[in-house]
Amino acid sequence: MRSRFSAFAVGDVDYLLSTWHPSTRPSMLELDSELRWYRLDIVDRLAGGPLDSRGEVEFEAFWRSSDARGSQRERSSFVREGGRWYYVAEA
Repeated sequence: MRSRFSAFAVGDVDYLLSTWHPSTRPSMLELDSELRWYRLDIVDRLAGGPLDSRGEVEFEAFWRSSDARGSQRERSSFVREGGRWYYVAEA
């Protein structure tokens, strides 16, 4: 989750797509260049430990633009395949 947030913060679309599970991954992704993501708070976690193959993370990500600021809060589901975690969808 933290690495995906960092990718949003720096605009790394390739990383975001490569960590998105193929079953739900879009063919392309456009990020809003006006938003600056600057803080991530992990609110809750369900599973997702070293021995788990699935997990959920509830988070709040904070952004600002030239004329506004706000946050996005969601619970996301992840799956581990081949030793690697992939974002699946909003839970």
